Amino acid sequence: MPMTATAAVVIAVVLDVVVGEPPNRFHPVAWFGRLVAAVDREWTHPRLVGVLAALALPLLAAGVIAGVVWLSMWVDPWAGAVVAGLALTVTTSLRMLVAEALRIVQLSTEDVAGARESLRSLAGRDASELSPGLLRSAAVESAAENLADGFVAPLAAFAVLAPVSLTLAAAGAAWVKAVNTLDSMLGYRSKPVGGPSARLDDLVMWLPARLSALLLAQVAGRPRALLRARQWLREVPSPNSGWPMGTLAAALEVRLEKPGVYVLNAGASLPSPRKAQRGVLQVASSGVVATILAGVVAWL
Repeated sequence: MPMTATAAVVIAVVLDVVVGEPPNRFHPVAWFGRLVAAVDREWTHPRLVGVLAALALPLLAAGVIAGVVWLSMWVDPWAGAVVAGLALTVTTSLRMLVAEALRIVQLSTEDVAGARESLRSLAGRDASELSPGLLRSAAVESAAENLADGFVAPLAAFAVLAPVSLTLAAAGAAWVKAVNTLDSMLGYRSKPVGGPSARLDDLVMWLPARLSALLLAQVAGRPRALLRARQWLREVPSPNSGWPMGTLAAALEVRLEKPGVYVLNAGASLPSPRKAQRGVLQVASSGVVATILAGVVAWL
C-alpha cells in the first residue's frame, strides 16, 4: 500500500518536530553504538574483524527493524506504517541537527567557551582554540555534511525501497544509518579496524552527498554553487562531504575552514552570525524539500 509508506514519512516528520530525539537509553542508534564499541579495540587481525563488522552489524540492524515492521504489518498495515515511521524517525535527524547548529552560532557571539564545548557534540575537531568565526564555520560545515549523512541518505533509501515493500524500506534506512554510525565511530586512520567501515560509508554516501548539494543549491537559488564547489573538492579528504559543504560555502559567499585540513572558498570571509544562521536554515529547508520528495516517491 503506497499510502502506508507515505504515512510513515509523515509520522516520522511529526515525531521529529513534536517529540525530537529519544533519550540515549531508549534510542536504538545508541544501542547499536554499544555493539560497535565492542569492536573498537585492538585485534590480532584488525582488517578481517573490520570487514566482518562492516558486513554483519548493518545487516543485523536492518534485520531487527525488518522483523519488527513485518510483524506489525502482519497485525495491520497501518500499525506497520506507525512502526516504520518510528524506525524512520530514529534513523534520520533534522530538528536536533538544526537546533544544535543554530545554538552554536548564537553562542559564538555570546559565550565562546560555551560554543566550543557545544561543538563537541556536532563536529569531530579540537575546538579549544577556535575563534568565533571558525566556530560558526564548523557549525555550518557540520550541518551541511550531516544533512547528507544523517538525513538524506537514510531517507532516500527508505523512499527508493518503499514502492517495493514497507518492511524493506525501513530496513534500508536502518542499514544506511548503521553504516554511517560505524564510520563515525571507527572510521579513523588511527583505528585499523575501521578501514572497511570507512570505505563502505564512502560508497554508500556517494549519491546522497551529491543530492544534498543539489538540494542546497536549489533552495539557496544559486544553482551555479555546485560548479564552484567542484573546484574545491580536492581540499577535502572525504570524497563526499566536500559537495554539500562546498555548495553551501559558494551559496553563502563565505569561507568554510577546518584548520590544518581544508579551506573552502578561501577568498571569502568566515561566516558572520547572520550568514551562518542563514546557512543552517537553508540546510533545514533542504531537509524539508527532501522529505516532501521522499513522500512523493514512496507513494509511487
